[in-house]
Order: sequence, then C-alpha cells, then structure tokens
Amino acid sequence: MKNIHPTKKVALYTPYLDVLGGGEKHILSIIKIFEDFGFTPYVFWDKDLKKEIEHILGLNFKNLFFLPNIFKKKSTLSFFKNLFVLKKFDYFFYVTDGSYFFSLAKKNFVFAMVPDKNIYQLNLVNRLKLFNWQFIANSSFTSFWLKKWGINAWVITPYIDEKLFKLNRQKKEKIILSVGRFFSHLHSKKQDIIIKTFKKIKQKNFLFKNFKLILAGGLKEKDKDYFNYLQKITADDRSIIFKPNISQKELYRLYQKAIFFWHFAGYGVDEEKYPQNVEHLGITPLEAMAAGCLTFCYKAGGPRILIKDGLNGFLFNSDKELIKKMESIIFDKKKQKSIKKNAYDFVFKNFSYEVFKEKVVKLLLIKNL
Repeated sequence: MKNIHPTKKVALYTPYLDVLGGGEKHILSIIKIFEDFGFTPYVFWDKDLKKEIEHILGLNFKNLFFLPNIFKKKSTLSFFKNLFVLKKFDYFFYVTDGSYFFSLAKKNFVFAMVPDKNIYQLNLVNRLKLFNWQFIANSSFTSFWLKKWGINAWVITPYIDEKLFKLNRQKKEKIILSVGRFFSHLHSKKQDIIIKTFKKIKQKNFLFKNFKLILAGGLKEKDKDYFNYLQKITADDRSIIFKPNISQKELYRLYQKAIFFWHFAGYGVDEEKYPQNVEHLGITPLEAMAAGCLTFCYKAGGPRILIKDGLNGFLFNSDKELIKKMESIIFDKKKQKSIKKNAYDFVFKNFSYEVFKEKVVKLLLIKNL
C-alpha cells in the first residue's frame, strides 16, 4: 500500500505547537504515517519547527512544510480565504481549543486530547460547522467523556518508541524518575507533591537514603515562576535534580537508569467534576513501563485504566499508600521481575508502532478511500 497517494496533501493545525509534548508527538505521528503512504504533509504555523520536532520528539519527516497560521485572524475575509486554502487538502486535522470552523478539505478530523467540557460545547452553530468532521480521541478515557457530552469519537492511542523496549534489561541505578511538563494549571504533573513525598520517604526509610529524584519535562517561559517555586521547596537538596527541556536522547537515558517511575497527575482532583485536570492517557508511564521502570501512578484518569495494581505496575490514592507499596516491593526481586515483564508485554501488545500504524491505516486511510 505504500505510496498509494503520491500527490495528495494532508494538513494539521494545532494551537499548542509551541509545547511539543506527548500530545503533539501523537498527532504529528499520525501525520507522519500519511507521509509514509505518499502524502505531502503541511502544518499551519508561523515558524518552521522541523528541527525541534526531530530533536525533541524524535520524528523525522522527509518533507514537512510550514504554512502561515491562517487561523489567527477572524474576519469575514479570513473566513472565505481559509475555506479556499483548506479546499486544497485531502485530509485536515485540527486540535481544538474550543473554537470550530467550516472546512472544505475532503476529510476533516478533530483530534481531542483533553476531556474538558468547555471545549466541546457543540451548540447548533458548532454542529453545523462540524457536519463533515469526525472526532478522534487520544484515549478511551477521553472518548468516555466525549460520549457523555454527545460526541462519538474513534480512539487512536499513541505508540511507544521501539528504542524504549530495548532499554528494558539495562542495569538500573538508585533513581526515581518523573517526567512531565513543568506547569501548575489544568492537568499539572504535581511536581511539588512529588518533591514532598520524596523527602518523606527518605526520612521514613533508610533504604531510600541514597536515592535521587529526577524531574524531567518541558518548560515554557510563562511557567518559570512555578519552576522557581519547585527549586525553592527542594531546600538545596542535591538528591533532587531538575532536567527541563532535555532532548529525547537524554530522556531515554533517564528511563534506562531509573528503577522507579512516579506519576502524580490528578493527585487530589475530583475526577468526576474535573476530568480535564487528571491524566488523559499517560504516555510517560507507558514509556517507563516499556523501559523496565517499576511504575507508580496516582489512581485517576488514563493510568487508572492502563495499570493493573500489583500486576504491571502500582496505583495509589495517597502519598502514604505510595510509600507503603515502595517499601513492600524494594526487597521483592521476584515480584519486581514479574511486574516488569507484565508491564513490558502489556505496552508492547497494545502500544507498539505496528499496532498504532495498523489503526491509523484502518480508520483513516482504508476507511476513507
């Protein structure tokens, strides 16, 4: 099937492309599949980010073209101009921020990353705009909430880089790793609570005395105050190390070295009231599981669905429960080995590149020929 559409075009617009996190990698990976099948890919963004996409996300496009961001201006003139521009594309993907528009592209898809009801207020006008669109959800958790709000979505989960699976048997060091963007709003990764919990476990149990906590993730200029606050509450504890805006290569080295992985997104949040503030999928826990880290996640959102407690990882409801489970597993090498194997098998079976590619081809290419 390769090169079945050598002259066709696929385009993407996401207002969040300045982040380049897991969600951006997910949607760009879908676009990359289209390129592999002969489509020419375009992104509506005022800056060429091809090098950043390769360096940070590890995605290597042969040809990725950047077009002026035509969605910034909203006027009658821009409305008709945008219709004319989009008509040139065979496929168009849009990551919504709550705004919707008409599109004359042949196939149109809204990519839903965040289960925030405010983003999916589909009044009569919005439903008219979306008459020729299909929703895609990044996880079954997001899809569940969309359905509650009257939206049916196909689910296309991301894949985990095959390089991470090769790290599974590497020698580990006394490291607890947490990976997630440094920010305090919405689905915050709760690095402040992670730091406090790490200090507690070191004080409570001498077995963790020589462990390091490494916090890695993206950092934007507007979130510097939160990052400075995190540094302040470490109180110059040299066993707590920050790694903002690191390359994919360096991040993978951290996965390779870490024994434990902590994920606190959603900690203390009422999931029923604020599903947008918990983890929507959990890409970094999946990466950690693939790389042989013993993975501990707060019991909410996507991780609550992905992780079977005590089988392929651990779930916790409080810092006390986390510490108790850490203490119970640190000496049990047999159980560690079993959990690592189950985690590896689960991620490989459900989140390998081949599984991802097959779903993209089946739902988006074959189904829409």
